[in-house]
Amino acid sequence: MKKERKQRLAFERVKHNFSQIQRQSFSSRARSLWHNESSIRSQLRQLGNLTLTDFPDGQEVYAQYTALLDNVSRRVLEQYNRKTGTNYSFDAVVAENRAEYLRSGILSVLLSSHIPGMVRGEFHRLLPRFPQDEYPEARREKRMFYLHLGDTNTGKTYQAMLRLRQSPSGIYLAPLRILALENYERLNAEGLPCSLLTGEEEVLTPGAKHLCCTVEKANLSGKYDVAAIDEAQLLADSQRGDAWTRAILGLSCPEIHLCGAMLAKEQLTAMIRDCGDDYEFKSYTRLVPLQPEYAPVKLKSVGKGDALVAFSKAAVLSLSRYLGQMGIRSSVIYGDLPPEVRKGQYDAFIRGENPVLVATDAIGMGVNLPIRRLIFTELEKFDGESRRPLTSQEIKQIAGRAGRIGIYDVGYVACLDERIPVVEEKLAAEDEPIEQAVVGPSESILQIGLLPLREKLALWSTETETLPYYRKKDVNTELFLLDILEPYHLPEQMQWRLMRVPFSLGNSALLAQFSGYAHACFIANAQHLEKPVPEGPSCEQLESYYQQINLYYSFSKAMNLPLDEQWVLDTRNRVSDRIRSALEALRWVRPEKTFRGRER
Repeated sequence: MKKERKQRLAFERVKHNFSQIQRQSFSSRARSLWHNESSIRSQLRQLGNLTLTDFPDGQEVYAQYTALLDNVSRRVLEQYNRKTGTNYSFDAVVAENRAEYLRSGILSVLLSSHIPGMVRGEFHRLLPRFPQDEYPEARREKRMFYLHLGDTNTGKTYQAMLRLRQSPSGIYLAPLRILALENYERLNAEGLPCSLLTGEEEVLTPGAKHLCCTVEKANLSGKYDVAAIDEAQLLADSQRGDAWTRAILGLSCPEIHLCGAMLAKEQLTAMIRDCGDDYEFKSYTRLVPLQPEYAPVKLKSVGKGDALVAFSKAAVLSLSRYLGQMGIRSSVIYGDLPPEVRKGQYDAFIRGENPVLVATDAIGMGVNLPIRRLIFTELEKFDGESRRPLTSQEIKQIAGRAGRIGIYDVGYVACLDERIPVVEEKLAAEDEPIEQAVVGPSESILQIGLLPLREKLALWSTETETLPYYRKKDVNTELFLLDILEPYHLPEQMQWRLMRVPFSLGNSALLAQFSGYAHACFIANAQHLEKPVPEGPSCEQLESYYQQINLYYSFSKAMNLPLDEQWVLDTRNRVSDRIRSALEALRWVRPEKTFRGRER
């Protein structure tokens, strides 16, 4: 009885409120409509908590409120249409979302359900159903793929580059700038004119019909006789994999050589079959055997041809300093090193000037070095999200750098601790095959209106691929950059161009520089960009400055602004020299205790 009385009072209160809310709604100005709509939906929620059949006029009161909500919501939508220049229909918006509309309001349904639904429809209409269909020029050409797959350090890329050298024209796609640079220099040294294109430079060689470039810079409108794509297994990488997928599906080239790990075979052959192309497969196995060393390595015993692998810049520098204190010179390699410095470090190791190499897993990709013994200092790495054990493929990729035909007929693999059985087990393990290639958003997304580019990209990333062996790229980096550009209200074509400017978002100096350049271009109307200035003499500051020079170059190119390319070239060389000197100085400071405790 008490509950029934409480419900009766609640119903009478809502019923009594109707007249007042109705008067307010009819007399309200546009700016107050959202408040009226909210009040009406509040009363409807209260009615929804009651059993309306218990009241003779329950359904009538509910109908009065819903009719009033429809009236106010139509006016809210008309106001929105005037403000945004759109023409959304109230009936169309609520047709399939009536319950959500009553719960959340007209604009909520419009923005969270109706517009995304329309955009999805446009995705299906304008974007190809299958990834290979995005490249009609390539589909009109019958292509032959040569798959060079297998172990590290087995001549896969060498064989592909032989065909490239023999061709009238060709393109080599590299995973790293240093690999593009090295092959560019090698081809030119052999008398074959070759140009270079990366995110940081463009060097046009007169008469060149060959090009070495990073995979992201591949020009799919170009025509080549032979293409070589290195490290093809990276098509599964969540951040960069779409560049490999795009090149494999989209290159207009009759002969394409894919070099990579065996675990990519099934994925690559599925993609080639979908394109209607043919392929030949060649398996590569090591001619130089890998032999585990079961005794833990003592750091004081390392010598000529040894390479120690750690998984952070700090660990690499700490190791190098510790070895230096024992009179052991070492070359160092880590991701932040400029290519010019990295090449110098490689050369010093090859010449024997620095008998030992200390490196991150960057050593696992690309350059073949005369390494006698590969020593793991640890078997875990931080992958950007968490610290995890190395995979079997990672261990094979790194350990495979040991041994070199004609120099070291056996490659040795060792650890600083007793965990060599773990390495041995993973070297023998069968790798899990790649199951999905990563696809990025198509530029066709710019043809779709209705939502800002950021929201379209976010929505695109939630759509499931039609074919199960593809998946969407992680677009968080792009979304972050579009957030930075949002205040400038740029045309989407400009946003698209700038979100592809290469730089590390994890570097606060580079992020501030990117934001500053955006302000200079779109607020201050600058006709050229300010050159960066070094923050200090430390190795880390110089490495950051080198990357700032690259961003100055890349942003200027993206905006078609004049830039001092000679200054870029000269300053890179000067900074690289200073980094070399800073690395030398670092070797002789007091060592950290990090690796002293591992001595036995």
